Amino acid sequence: MTAQGAVPIPPRVTRAQRAAAAETASMLVEALPYIRRFWGKVVVVKYGGNALHASSGNGDAAAGEDAALASFAQDVVLMRAVGILPVVVHGGGPQIGEMMARLGKETEFRNGLRVTDADTLDIARMVLVGKVNRDIVSAINVHGPLAVGMSGEDANLITAEPGHVDLGFVGNVSVVDPTMLQRLVAEGIIPVVATIASDEKGQAYNINADTVAGALAEALQAEKLIFLTDIEGLRVVADDPTTVIHKASLEVIDEIIRSGGAQGGMMPKVEACARAVRAGVHRAHILDGRVPHALLLELFTDSGVGTMVLP
Repeated sequence: MTAQGAVPIPPRVTRAQRAAAAETASMLVEALPYIRRFWGKVVVVKYGGNALHASSGNGDAAAGEDAALASFAQDVVLMRAVGILPVVVHGGGPQIGEMMARLGKETEFRNGLRVTDADTLDIARMVLVGKVNRDIVSAINVHGPLAVGMSGEDANLITAEPGHVDLGFVGNVSVVDPTMLQRLVAEGIIPVVATIASDEKGQAYNINADTVAGALAEALQAEKLIFLTDIEGLRVVADDPTTVIHKASLEVIDEIIRSGGAQGGMMPKVEACARAVRAGVHRAHILDGRVPHALLLELFTDSGVGTMVLP
């Protein structure tokens, strides 16, 4: 016990603590040139429902999803804090599937896209706009009044057109009007976009979130388009995790598509990456969203994670 009025002696800093502090400082120094490079640049991030579910692990699924979403929100807020302008686009396939199962409806997929009748469209609209969107906005806004939720229907952000007749109310992107997104971003707001949109007659469609993310990145002339998913990156051989590639040119991407290396849900991601880069987006990335802070590792470190697509 110290004498009355004496200044308490602080605990000694251990060698391990010094090493950890030095490592943190080194990481910050490594991040500095990337922060400078991306300051004031738009980065479109597609946060997939698969990444959210896969991050939950084998324990309490709800707690795992909450932790994964909180970690993602921290990454997005940090991006904004250092001058990057994030735009979040989200899917929600597993969540839609769970709701359909609870309501006794079967799910059918064709080429990675959900067949959507009128009832399924209502469920998708409810889950994407009313649940997943609100959860992401709330997670970001824990850190301050930063995020606003919207869908493709708001301010005519996206005008849809019918997709393949066999898919029902699954649409394609016809026109993007980025005016509202540009206003929000200019005011320091992080838009969080659900991928429900209407055609010129007001008919709603569910649009693949990967496709929407690519279209928004093109319209905003984003610096980067980033997909967070539930595998390590793009594989040359779809079912062989040892064939992940970390950098791929458009020529390599085209060959992977032709050879069948991109299958199922990976196909729209790869196609969106290729189209966006061809349209002027500087880089596109496919990252393993199960890795803690994958966004920060890809943006601010020399090694990065996942696959980067470049011209």
